Amino acid sequence: EDRGSSYGLAFEVVNDRGEHVNGAKGSAGTFSWGGAFNTQYFADPQEQVIGVLMKQTLGQYKDKTAWQFKQLVGQLAASSESSPIMPEVKTERSGMSTDRLSRITRMCESALEENLVPGIEALVVRNGQVVYHESFGVSDEHKKPLAKNSIFRIASQTKAITATAVMMLWEEGHFKLDDPISRWIPEFKDAQIMERYSYADTSYMSRKTEKEITIRHLLTHTSGVGYGEIDPKEEYQILFDRAGVSEFHALDEVSTAENVRRIASLPLHFEPGEEFLYSMGMDVLGSFIEIVSGMSFEQFLVECLFNPLGMKDTRFHIPQEKADRLVSVLRPDAKKWIPQPITSYDPDYPLNGYSDFGAGGAGLVSTALDYARFLQMYLNEGSYDGTQILSPTTVRMIMGNQIGDFWTGGQHYGLAFGVVNDKGVAEGGLGSKGTFDWGGYFNTSYFADPQEKVIGILMKQTRDHGPDYTGWKFRQLVFQAVDD
Repeated sequence: EDRGSSYGLAFEVVNDRGEHVNGAKGSAGTFSWGGAFNTQYFADPQEQVIGVLMKQTLGQYKDKTAWQFKQLVGQLAASSESSPIMPEVKTERSGMSTDRLSRITRMCESALEENLVPGIEALVVRNGQVVYHESFGVSDEHKKPLAKNSIFRIASQTKAITATAVMMLWEEGHFKLDDPISRWIPEFKDAQIMERYSYADTSYMSRKTEKEITIRHLLTHTSGVGYGEIDPKEEYQILFDRAGVSEFHALDEVSTAENVRRIASLPLHFEPGEEFLYSMGMDVLGSFIEIVSGMSFEQFLVECLFNPLGMKDTRFHIPQEKADRLVSVLRPDAKKWIPQPITSYDPDYPLNGYSDFGAGGAGLVSTALDYARFLQMYLNEGSYDGTQILSPTTVRMIMGNQIGDFWTGGQHYGLAFGVVNDKGVAEGGLGSKGTFDWGGYFNTSYFADPQEKVIGILMKQTRDHGPDYTGWKFRQLVFQAVDD
């Protein structure tokens, strides 16, 4: 059972855990075996796929062809979904009510009247077509109207993009998810767990971990790595700051790889795999992507993901000709909204950040339409505009429960997405089972429902704001507008 499989009559058979946690095994029901002279086979009843690998050797303990073969065959499956390019469509033809969608407009206008937010952009997509796209309020302290092509810092919405890039390389057979990250970044080989900390001089005592950090641990926030300014423990906040770790942009002329080496020098919270803690694991994986692909992190994303999806405004760095489209980060001051000051980060990092640095956990900027294309690729089972980014089998594995019972509420955690489960459906307002979502530090959020083929994206740029109901109300109002 721990292997994600059971034994039938002469076959090893993949179970639900095997499909969701280790997508390389195939769909639930896939059966397999092998021979003493290094032969192997598998057959997947759901995908109607057979793989047979024939060799005649003994003692080849470092032969990785079997797992690579199985992984590569699985990613060959293509999506049968169409790949639309986000045309506008009349809501009557989309299965959504015009009158009910207008409730989103009233909600956004009310939020502005109550001064809950200075500006807000809302986008709804159904069956690959835009059915609602409106912007309200202002984009800066000078009250410049918020445009529908505005560029936003998406912060932690970067994580899903980084995870997707990792899985694209995984599909090429470069690694297994349970391989130790130290094979590529040796600084993690002797990771330590902090046991005692001194506030007097910021020294600490630690012990070596019993297990190594794996790629899967980094993808699922179970590595024990901390998270700088937003870490729940003050001592880790202090240590990350002292080490000069950057979360959004480089604090100095530091590369992605050097930033990760700084992270590797710091102690973990716990033994890898033993707990869930939101972390800078995705930042580590940005450096990993550079090593495996042989390209800079941003170059890989642009050439292999953003360009095929038509995401022209999603980058770590913004050219000056697009600077006027970047929305300011604002915070409330009495009844006014004023610019967020420079603190541990400069809010203008998309314009003046060091060009060799890309924060895999929080560094990207994007637009509502760009991010909708990314989410539509997932709803299309890995395909968009004729390009297969991921296999449908990989998409299903990404959405599976990757952390067991570490979460017990209305969602489980996949690979960089929260995913609605049966309990979440019963709570109401979250979408169908399998709806996936996340959000960002600067008050952005998204969700996508594979059953209803609905995407909702809400873009804002605020910090230190008070109560803001727009997130949950928007999601609830989107689903109540479905009328087919």
